Amino acid sequence: MSNSLLYHAFGLRGYDYVKTDYQESGVIFTLRQRPHTYRCSVCNSRNVHPRGHQERTFKAVPIGHKPVTVVLPIPRVECPTCGIIRQVPVAFADPRRSYTRAFERYALELGRLMTIQDVSRHLQIGWDTIKDMQRRDLYRRFRKPRLCKLKQIAIDEIAIGAGHRYLTVVLNLESGAVVFVGEGKGAEALDPFWKRLRASRAKVEAVATDMSAAYIGAVTRCLPDATLVFDRFHVMKLVNDKLAALRRQLYAQACAEDKRVLKGVRWLLVKRPENLEPRRHERERLEEALQLNAPLATAYYLKEELGEFWEQDDEEQATLFLLDWLAQAEASGIKILVGLAKTLRQHALGLVAYYDYPISTGPLEGTNNKIKTMKRQAYGYRDKEFFKLKILAAHEAKYALVG
Repeated sequence: MSNSLLYHAFGLRGYDYVKTDYQESGVIFTLRQRPHTYRCSVCNSRNVHPRGHQERTFKAVPIGHKPVTVVLPIPRVECPTCGIIRQVPVAFADPRRSYTRAFERYALELGRLMTIQDVSRHLQIGWDTIKDMQRRDLYRRFRKPRLCKLKQIAIDEIAIGAGHRYLTVVLNLESGAVVFVGEGKGAEALDPFWKRLRASRAKVEAVATDMSAAYIGAVTRCLPDATLVFDRFHVMKLVNDKLAALRRQLYAQACAEDKRVLKGVRWLLVKRPENLEPRRHERERLEEALQLNAPLATAYYLKEELGEFWEQDDEEQATLFLLDWLAQAEASGIKILVGLAKTLRQHALGLVAYYDYPISTGPLEGTNNKIKTMKRQAYGYRDKEFFKLKILAAHEAKYALVG
């Protein structure tokens, strides 16, 4: 093997090839450092005197499925300038690492396509070593995401375990990258984000979120010039929850025969009509329940009508549509619908703002699903900081996130 092949294939420059050993465990290259390259690892002086050597082994990029090990007797030198004996620096590996920089780059590239366990098995190295590589790389690139160009963001929380443990996630809607992960949920979880956002002098134009009073207050206080847009998904979820509550209320008051009809129609009420399954006679069951109870039918058809709010031609038509819907809900006399109409009227500006900024937390909901799948694949993360770094890099993952 020539020295040029060592350089071009393995990135080993400034060393002489000595020999190759072949074992069942792989290929072993033994190298020798050229004496004229000796220097002090602290002051970088070349005026040093040899004082023996210390043999070390390094993992290198594999050849096919065969692992490659590099054996190097590292010279020890005495530096007159420093007045101490120490090892010379290794040009192809970082201090206190048992693998080459080329091997680390290869492992990190595989990590963008495979899980940690898969990379560990492929390279025949401990998973904790792969995790350490990823942690240092993620920390270097994502510990402080750039916020100066933020224009449109989405905010939501995600449950990460039992005991009501949550993370608050902020997503850049233009790039799809997570820019902040906070502990807990509510306004306090966003405090570090607002601090960094002020320092970055970003001009955020719009924020998509749910109708949580905590998020509304935090955004209004910290981004007074930004437009608050209430997300369609969360609005319809609120309406569906109210509809389910009305069904429970009516079920409790119904006679035995009516209970038989109302039983099990909760999911039919929240399903879109086109998704009702004919083979299960879901449409017939739903129509029977609606014919049985007028308040339930009123609430259901108003729910379906509200979905058309986001399909209007412009802001003016959307405003008229929303006001008409609110009037119908208030005139229904159904307590749950009246309360819902009051809530939506209070947040009408955030609903109509969709026509100025047609954004939602949909991309963030997709990212939350990725986060849940990552956690499930790893059977949970004991290292919370590493988990946060993985979330910040979730938009780079190219391997299939499957359960």
